[in-house]
Amino acid sequence: MGPVLWVGFFLLIFALLALDLGVFHRNPHAVTTKEALGWTAVWVAVSLLFNVGIYFIYDAHWFPDSPEQLDGKGAAVRFFTAYLIEKMLSLDNIFVIAAILASFRVPATAQHRVLYWGVLGALVMRGLMIFAGTAALRQFSWLIYPLGALLLFTGAKMFGPEGDDDPEVPKDNVIVRYVRRVVPVASEFHGTHFFVRVDGKRGVTPLFLALIAVEATDVLFAVDSVPAVIAVTLDPFIVFTSNVFAILGLRSLFFALQSMLDRFRYLKPTLALIRCGVGGKMIAQHHYKIDPLISLGVIAVALLLGVILSLRHERKEAAKTDTTPPPVD
Repeated sequence: MGPVLWVGFFLLIFALLALDLGVFHRNPHAVTTKEALGWTAVWVAVSLLFNVGIYFIYDAHWFPDSPEQLDGKGAAVRFFTAYLIEKMLSLDNIFVIAAILASFRVPATAQHRVLYWGVLGALVMRGLMIFAGTAALRQFSWLIYPLGALLLFTGAKMFGPEGDDDPEVPKDNVIVRYVRRVVPVASEFHGTHFFVRVDGKRGVTPLFLALIAVEATDVLFAVDSVPAVIAVTLDPFIVFTSNVFAILGLRSLFFALQSMLDRFRYLKPTLALIRCGVGGKMIAQHHYKIDPLISLGVIAVALLLGVILSLRHERKEAAKTDTTPPPVD
């Protein structure tokens, strides 16, 4: 039954992506915040519905070769925890994506296309890393220590003087410079096209360079986000599907939050705490059994505190800059 479920999942994802680009976003346009919030809600709802399916799939034991032999409740909790972790860490990715699109001056009407193909590339890369990582950990359990240490290091680094661990995203990074050397690049955008004729030769547009930059940074983020999800469970189906659904909603989440990124002042410390917590759990769980519900509760509380503190800070800053004179009696 396992192979059938894998095939069914891939068919579901391909169908959703085809509907997304081929039907709902067939005509290029600037995505409004209202539209993005609506699509964010849709992707979250689809993810939660799939989580219900996870419950029944594992409750019926349709994955007899699962490395953890999970029941329905255990599988559903692990899926939601992994999904929430990946969704939280993807917020960090949004900051870098915003910087890349701004650096290349990508028109608003073409940004969705860049993110769409960027997500497809991310799904392939994450899939390879997840299957390789889960297989390696099942074979060599001691790898849990360096992976946990990596999460602790990246989390602690976010508390440093710079306040984050984002990779640099200059307009001419190493990969972009290499593409410029080997392929002719058009001097301006051509709508939503990636490839055009440049002086009679097949070349690329600046939109393609922006896509390359997005893909390159996603590889760097996957280095610690994939181990964070693997820390929740070694079941490849849960790890991969939770990662996929979190990434699928990244585009709409980006358009929903890009105008509000500066408002979440305490987002970085929250992400740092989550990374450190997951890294510590990854190492400790090798010796002590930790209830997945505890992990889920800690992540939810950290997220809630980060949002509350950010909103409080914003209100205080707004009060300081409010120069409206008091009413005169």
